[in-house]
Amino acid sequence: MFPANTAHIPIVQHENGTIYIEGTRVAIDIVIEAFKQGASAEEIVHRFTSLQLSDVYAVITSYLQKTADIETYLAERQALADTVRQQNEARFNPTGLRERLLARRKQG
Repeated sequence: MFPANTAHIPIVQHENGTIYIEGTRVAIDIVIEAFKQGASAEEIVHRFTSLQLSDVYAVITSYLQKTADIETYLAERQALADTVRQQNEARFNPTGLRERLLARRKQG
């Protein structure tokens, strides 16, 4: 008989709040988003070679077991990203950025 739910979830939370796959710089956000878009665990490992297949399966399993909690975390991360993007756009107006960069390239 197998012990019930004794799998180690290979994640670590950085001081900034981001949760990463243990031993890598890959955030669980990326793994879960790829999974939600239909990628298999094997495809995710192929895209991110620093990941171990067993770790990806563990994260996906955790997501499937605790979907509401993890979706809350993902929504909070997205809200933070939106806020940072808005602050950056307010500080550095992106309007005309492409044209300015192309003009700078022609000068150099």
